[in-house]
Amino acid sequence: MRIVFMGTPEFSVATLQALIDAGHEIICVYTQPPRPAGRRGLELKPSPVQLKAEEHGIEVRIPTSLKSAEEQAKFDALEADVAVVVAYGMLLPKAILESPKHGCFNGHASLLPRWRGAAPIQRAIMAGDKETGMMIMQMGEGLDTGPVALVERIAITPSTTAGILHDQLMEISGPLAVKAMELLEAGELTLTEQSGEGVTYAKKIEKSETRIDFSKDGASVHKHIMGLSPFPGAWFQLGEGKKAARVKVLACEYVDHVDDGEAGTVIDDQLTIACGNGAIRLVELQKAGSKPMKVDEFLRGNSIPKGTKLS
Repeated sequence: MRIVFMGTPEFSVATLQALIDAGHEIICVYTQPPRPAGRRGLELKPSPVQLKAEEHGIEVRIPTSLKSAEEQAKFDALEADVAVVVAYGMLLPKAILESPKHGCFNGHASLLPRWRGAAPIQRAIMAGDKETGMMIMQMGEGLDTGPVALVERIAITPSTTAGILHDQLMEISGPLAVKAMELLEAGELTLTEQSGEGVTYAKKIEKSETRIDFSKDGASVHKHIMGLSPFPGAWFQLGEGKKAARVKVLACEYVDHVDDGEAGTVIDDQLTIACGNGAIRLVELQKAGSKPMKVDEFLRGNSIPKGTKLS
C-alpha cells in the first residue's frame, strides 16, 4: 500500500523499517524538526526517523504544525492509502486523520484504555502493572481513543526497567504493524471499540518527580526507580554542601524483611537502603559525570558505610 509514515524517536524506526521490508511503498515520512544537540546546543540533530528515511531515499517533511490549510493540502495531495503513526509527537487535525483512504493507524505502547498519552512505558512500571503491550489502533480526534485493531502483550517483571521494556516493545511493534497492514489491505482487519472503563493517562515525566523519596515504602521506591531507568533516571544526593553529588539508581531490588532503620539510611555493606517500610538494595548506579557501574565497582571508588543517610 501507499503509506505515509509519521514518527520521530528511535522507537519508531523499527516500525518504519519493517514496513519497508514488507514491500510497502512509503511515499513520505513526517517527523519532528531537528533539535539542538552537542555540548553547546549549536548543532541541529535530525530525528532517528529522518535519518532512516533519508537512508532509503524517502521524502521527509518536518512541519512544526499540521493545522494550516496549506500543510493539510500538501498531505492530501499524497493520496495515501493509509498513515501509520508511531510516537510522532504531534496531534493530527481532523483533516489529516480523514485524508488517507483507510485513515490513520497508531502504534501505541500500552494496553488501551490504560495509559493513554505521553509516557505509557514508564507509567506502567511505576504503577506496578504486571503486563503491558503494543496496540495498533485506528486514530480518532481524541487522545488515543480510537478502536483497537491488534494487540500483543508483554509481562512486566521485578527486573524490568523502562529501558528494557522500551526495547521489548520496539521489537514487536514492527511485525504488529505489518500484520495490521496486511489485514487492512485484504479487508480483514477487525476493529474493537475501547472500553470506557479503566481509562488512565500517562502524563509526561517531570524533573520534579525524579528524586527518590526513601520515606515511601520499599515496593513503591523500587517501582519508581525501575520505571525511570535509564532516562531520566531516579536519583539521590550523596554528601552535603560543595561535595554533594547526584547519583542515579539504574537498577535495584526490593527487600521485604529487614531490620528497622530510618528511611534513607544505609543498613549494610551492600547498599541496602531502609525505606518507610521494607528496603531496596541498589544494583546499578551512575554518579554524575561517570559511567554506569554495578554496585561492587561503585563502592570501590565511593565510600558509603553503614549508617550513611542518603537524601
